[in-house]
Amino acid sequence: METQNLSLIFISLLLFISFIFLLFQRWNNSKTTLKKRLPPGPWGLPFIGNLHQLMNGHLPYHTLRNLSQKYGPIIHLRLGEISTIIVSSSEMAKEILKIKFASRPALMHGDIVFYNYTDIGNFPWGDYWRNMRKVCILELLSSKMVKSFSSIRQAEMSSVISSINTMPGDLINLSDKFNWFTSCVTCRSVCGKVVHDQDKLIMLVKDVMSFYIGFELADMFPSRKWLHKFNGLKSKLMKAHAKVDVLLENIINEHKENRANGKKGNGESGGEDLIDVLLRVMESGEVGTPITNKNIKAVIFDMFIGGAETSSSTIIWTMAELIRNPSVMAKAQLEVREVLKGKKTFEDADLEELKYLKLVIKESLRLHPPVPLLLPRESREETSINGYIIPVKTRVLVNVWAIGRDPKYWHNPESYIPERFENSSVDFRGNHFELLPFGAGRRICPGMLFGLTNVGHSLAELLYHFDWKLPDGVNPNDLDMTEGEGATVSRKADLCLIATPFGHS
Repeated sequence: METQNLSLIFISLLLFISFIFLLFQRWNNSKTTLKKRLPPGPWGLPFIGNLHQLMNGHLPYHTLRNLSQKYGPIIHLRLGEISTIIVSSSEMAKEILKIKFASRPALMHGDIVFYNYTDIGNFPWGDYWRNMRKVCILELLSSKMVKSFSSIRQAEMSSVISSINTMPGDLINLSDKFNWFTSCVTCRSVCGKVVHDQDKLIMLVKDVMSFYIGFELADMFPSRKWLHKFNGLKSKLMKAHAKVDVLLENIINEHKENRANGKKGNGESGGEDLIDVLLRVMESGEVGTPITNKNIKAVIFDMFIGGAETSSSTIIWTMAELIRNPSVMAKAQLEVREVLKGKKTFEDADLEELKYLKLVIKESLRLHPPVPLLLPRESREETSINGYIIPVKTRVLVNVWAIGRDPKYWHNPESYIPERFENSSVDFRGNHFELLPFGAGRRICPGMLFGLTNVGHSLAELLYHFDWKLPDGVNPNDLDMTEGEGATVSRKADLCLIATPFGHS
């Protein structure tokens, strides 16, 4: 018995000494790092760093804005094991986005690998990334290609309009309708005609996205592997992704068979869909490195994640803001009905004439950027910004939500005022760093035009065909505008409105 007690004492003492040594080592490392003059930030705790300051019940980008107001436009945090720089000003964003970053930090530091990170969002800077991005911009998501999807948008929107017409006076869940609409448009644009198991594919992609977000949030904890073992996220994520992978593999192989049989256009009107384009690039070898089915699936997966949820979020936020601002709604509706009067279907050229609607969308993107924190990047080398050192392999986040609401750049920033963009050169294409809903620099979202076209078309149709109101007794000023949790800034509550069909002569 006495021997057992001595053993326990010895083990406890050994563990205590190891713990003290680990703390000293971390303190010494922090001391060395501080000599490099990191950006300012709040004091962190051992092991968890500043995580406790983010776990306060508020959305992370809200908390980060509050910290930046206290410590400055560029701050340093330690989120568990991850050294992180947060940028919350236009000037700092302009400087930080000039840096050649490595890829988005690998999910789970190698615990999980999807397609070897060969998608456009995650692949490291280099020839493959540069060439594939060029393919995306010049071919996959070019203006010509986006226009070729016009019949898909019209068909899916016609289905939405018809379903709303069958529900006069009923409460319509617009969030559900447009989450599905943008997913269907994306799926048909990628795969061509409506594919077998399309509904199943869309639901599985949504599952993967929700598990992915939870998994990545848990990644910030020091004992992440222990955490994942008990919360089951890793298992759920891998199973859902494996099912998506099988469906995508079948779709690609079907396209290959069609091309082998002389049918090279799987698109709705006999033209190319996005998989056709990627297969053509694969056959031509123009990327410079061999492209495999795995590479194609990686790019397709990017399209599903980036092309659906962000667009539906912008559509819903815009409709919510229009309901809360009746004068803006009336002005936008008047323009749409005057410009498009007598038309049964809308072409992309028609939407170009809707000048005020463009301002409305721009204001929605300012207040409700689809992605509040630009995808995290890792610095490839030690860099100096504004007198501060950004060490190599530091994660960098740009809080575009905070920048879009900064009174330094915007008059009355919390109010919805599309007119602020009249006679203004400020746009969202990466040239003006006070408005960055799609990012800027080399990593700007290549699907910007695809998403904006879906948003503009949807809003024009909704304003043209229907008058909208809240249920009786609900004041527009009382509409819940709370943001939900997740990678995108979506509404926490579904947007449910009553539609009255508008008669067009």
